[in-house]
Amino acid sequence: MSFFSEERQSELKELFFESASELLQTLNEEGLKLERSPGDRELVRQVRRTIHTLKGDSAACGFQDVSSLAHELEDALTPEIAAGSKGKLAEIVLSAADTFAAMLAAHRGTGIAPLPAPLRERIRELVARPEPKHIVPYKLTGRFAWTEYEQIAIGQALGQGKNVYNLALAVDHACPMKAAAMQLVKNVLGQFGDVLAVFPDSSVLPEQIDVMEFAVASLQSIDTFEKKCRIPSVISDVIAEAVNAGASEHAQPAAAVVADHDSSKALETLEVNSEATPDESATASQVPDITKLRVDADRIDAVLNLVGELVIGKSMLMQSMNEFEKRFRKDPLRVKFADAMAFQARVLNDLQKSVMKIRMVPVEQLFRRLPRLVRDVAKACGKDVVLQVAGEETDLDKSILDMLTEPLSHLVRNSVDHGIEPSPQRLAAGKPAQGTVRLNAYHQGNQIIIECSDDGAGIDRYKLVSKAVEKGLLTHSEAEHLSDSDASHLIFHPGLSTAEHITEISGRGVGMDVVQSVIERLKGTISIDSKPGMGTTFLLKVPLTLAIIKALMFRVADRLYAIPLASVIEIARASAADVHRVDQHEVMQLRDQVLPLVRMGQLAHSGPVGLNNKIFVIIVAIGDRKFGLIVDRLVGEEELVIKALDDDLTSTDLVSGASILGDGSVVLILNLSVVVSKFGKIPAYAEAVTA
Repeated sequence: MSFFSEERQSELKELFFESASELLQTLNEEGLKLERSPGDRELVRQVRRTIHTLKGDSAACGFQDVSSLAHELEDALTPEIAAGSKGKLAEIVLSAADTFAAMLAAHRGTGIAPLPAPLRERIRELVARPEPKHIVPYKLTGRFAWTEYEQIAIGQALGQGKNVYNLALAVDHACPMKAAAMQLVKNVLGQFGDVLAVFPDSSVLPEQIDVMEFAVASLQSIDTFEKKCRIPSVISDVIAEAVNAGASEHAQPAAAVVADHDSSKALETLEVNSEATPDESATASQVPDITKLRVDADRIDAVLNLVGELVIGKSMLMQSMNEFEKRFRKDPLRVKFADAMAFQARVLNDLQKSVMKIRMVPVEQLFRRLPRLVRDVAKACGKDVVLQVAGEETDLDKSILDMLTEPLSHLVRNSVDHGIEPSPQRLAAGKPAQGTVRLNAYHQGNQIIIECSDDGAGIDRYKLVSKAVEKGLLTHSEAEHLSDSDASHLIFHPGLSTAEHITEISGRGVGMDVVQSVIERLKGTISIDSKPGMGTTFLLKVPLTLAIIKALMFRVADRLYAIPLASVIEIARASAADVHRVDQHEVMQLRDQVLPLVRMGQLAHSGPVGLNNKIFVIIVAIGDRKFGLIVDRLVGEEELVIKALDDDLTSTDLVSGASILGDGSVVLILNLSVVVSKFGKIPAYAEAVTA
């Protein structure tokens, strides 16, 4: 019976799913460590604590299938079993992380429930004990190491003043019906006390049972059990030992937690693990972590949106102040208004930065998901690859980080599958047998740079261009004049892949297309630097936030547009006579380089500029390439609050958003990479000046 409203239950489940996601990520990381150090006892205990927390939280939320599977895995996580697992335990832990993730996705309604039976079989094979020919004292086999829930029951019985006994019963080898023997012993024990724990459970086949173990709470003496359990032709030997109160004192704090079935407390209680030392437990219980507060991202977005409205309001006030100064130049209130506006602007800027920092999270949250991906892909490809990470503390907007998950996963997967060579090939080329994939993140102005590099074979330009010609994406003439940079960017074309065979990992030509589309949607850029035989580096540049940007505004045919200021390198003045046409495309010589031009008048379908007219050229960087945008008039810099446009209002991908200025006018924010990609391929006006 639940004492919470449906809304409260929903909130608790969302909290559980969020915390469970962190637990599964931790489980993946611990599984990878366990693979490298299978005999590390402390590491096994860490994994067990993670599983135990997941088990308790899932049970509190009513997800019994998850809790039951976690309970079985917890039984297998002992240093003794880990030592004899020969590396199997790490594989099971990683498989369990995947299975738990799929089960939770099914409970959340975003996936299909998996069949945990194969994982259960692997766990049971791992914990299966060798069949003994005669009974062995439990201290040598570790058999009476009951699970924490069973220890809790033992602790509660001791607290009630009862005697608790551990019993080991050897089944007679001549016993014809071992299943009946198990039930017969349970009936006998039930007459004299309460059975608290049993081994083995019902999952073990009866004919495999040679030893049965029980924990029993009773007011009878230990002699009673030793006598009553010796059943002729059924039980050949009995070992009984009393459990003292001190042995189960550590179970008491956990008992208090489990006894409280309040879902909210089960999720919010600071858990003290039974394996922690007394000092650790005391410290943990006395110093709860109350400095962090979980807040729904939608609430932060709402506050950020209100700050954006305040920024628009500030622009309106500044506009009004400028008009006031023009009309009343000598009015003494002008200075007071200016001081008040300056104070408000300073406070608003601080508020804006504070709210933005709330949304910022370290990129480590993104990077930590990738070691498991590298390990799985390398194993599937039969390669030896290590992932090196730097810059994990670099902060990034949470919404951007979430969107970068998929493209970065594609890049890392491609680096392992396509970039890194097999070990024999690397050794033949004088490289280390183990390949390396590196991730790095750092700030650069108002952008964040993420580098994904490998020390593999690099991009085969000839193979890539040949594939593009084969698919009709290029003519032979175009392929001959293609620069190395443009050739490398062919990998982003949908359907283009250089893989010899289509596999589950790659070969369909869709991964890199996804990378480019996501980066463009983020108003970012991606560039490639590849050296044959030495490796490839992908450079992703994305803005720190998508909410508020500094922009350069300009007019084309009396229409107002804006582009991110971070993409602008410089602004040049030129005359129409400086514009030349090469291969039907307009270019301009800027110092020692030839700059491709994009005439922004094509946005408004305006004609070419006269020969004697002066023009403005905005030089922008798109990845590792530069372009010049020809505009009619510059307006200036402005801090803009981006408002997303409904699909019903615009059917073009040239515009990524809009903003409202202080005077109420609307400015369209251009998606620079799409504008350059589209209009940069259109032949120049026939009237343009030729070289």
